Amino acid sequence: MLRKALLLVLIFSFNLPLFAEEMPLVTDRHWTRKYDQYFRKYSKRFFGPAFDWHWFKAQGIAESGLRANARSWTNAKGIMQLMPRTFAELKKKNPDLRKVTDPRWNISAGIYYDSSLFSKWKEDREFLDRVRFMLGSYNAGFRTILRAQKVSRKKGYSGKDWDSIKTIAPQVSRWRDKETLGYINKIEILMGDAAKQNKGWWSWTLIKQ
Repeated sequence: MLRKALLLVLIFSFNLPLFAEEMPLVTDRHWTRKYDQYFRKYSKRFFGPAFDWHWFKAQGIAESGLRANARSWTNAKGIMQLMPRTFAELKKKNPDLRKVTDPRWNISAGIYYDSSLFSKWKEDREFLDRVRFMLGSYNAGFRTILRAQKVSRKKGYSGKDWDSIKTIAPQVSRWRDKETLGYINKIEILMGDAAKQNKGWWSWTLIKQ
């Protein structure tokens, strides 16, 4: 009960632009073992055993509240809220993928998509920033975050750290920046005190379980 209370305090103490329809409320029940086998398996397959798979489960919670039948107003489907067109493209590279509405394949496709985005942000940057760029690209599109990086650099920032992107976000055209920033913040709140960052990206470990 104490952990649940602390988590709720964290959620409501942040001034996040979240909408109930898009960002389901987070409670401890989401940190059950539901779908863990899929998040573990495909995180290991596409990111390697050292990457903390809980990032992707937190992402699934932020996307859909882990609801397999979730569908957005843009027709994004499933736990990881994949557009049918995106899923079809991912399926070309991963023929094993089946139905977008099947939790297993939806999670697999979502994590594979994350891995492709993660690989695009290879420029030297801190691990947490790289994760944020990945998540931002998943939510808003890679080209949108790339444009944001260009604006950041024009304004004299390095463009390597996520804080520089947040600073200029309102100046980036054709980007619902509040939605993306809220999305990333929600995932970080979910990891929250359950995660500790030490020196290397491999040192992110979940202590909730």
